[in-house]
Amino acid sequence: MTTPSSTPNLTKTERADLVFKTLNKHYPETPVPLTHQDPYTLLVAVLLSAQCTDERVNKITPLLWQLADNPFDMQHVPVEEIQAVIRPCGLSPRKSKAISVLSQILVEKYNGQVPQNFEALEELPGVGHKTAGVVMAQAFGVPAFPVDTHIHRLAQRWGLTNGKNVVQTEKDLKRLYPKEQWNKLHLQIIFYGREFCTARGCDGTVCPLCKACYPNRKRAKMIKKP
Repeated sequence: MTTPSSTPNLTKTERADLVFKTLNKHYPETPVPLTHQDPYTLLVAVLLSAQCTDERVNKITPLLWQLADNPFDMQHVPVEEIQAVIRPCGLSPRKSKAISVLSQILVEKYNGQVPQNFEALEELPGVGHKTAGVVMAQAFGVPAFPVDTHIHRLAQRWGLTNGKNVVQTEKDLKRLYPKEQWNKLHLQIIFYGREFCTARGCDGTVCPLCKACYPNRKRAKMIKKP
């Protein structure tokens, strides 16, 4: 009779398949966490979400949209006024300046439209690779797999990557899963992490997925921080 201690850990392929099936079971629908009306308001919301919770961003953006909800109007709002509204999101001096300048660039260079390619997005102030990926995936439906520190942590706990940084983790996840699954999986991993595999609530030995992937794991999984 097989005992729990003798149950073998899953192979990487088996782990990837288990993660996929588990996430689809728990989260068949994947609504976008950040409230927005169009690509521009999504872009600004994602920018604000850096080192801030989506919940807080969703409380602040309606106040920001009262000042301006499009780049044509936002470019004329004093940076000090933007900063005063978004201060609860943290890093407000940098974020407010980025919102102001990127709004000017969108008007001058793109006729007020958010560009639909990674390179152009990443050239905008305050917009890194992860932010560009979120906008491309959620605003335009382009396959992307944006990896932040949370997804990086979960992918390591589940044995989907040994990456030392988010760049390598993104590459590993893209190799494991078909392109048509990337956008949904990105959100599903976020949802699962918030509900079951939080930074403090699971150390790689507690949540159902961690235990299923590594039934023999006895010690906390040490994460390679990006």
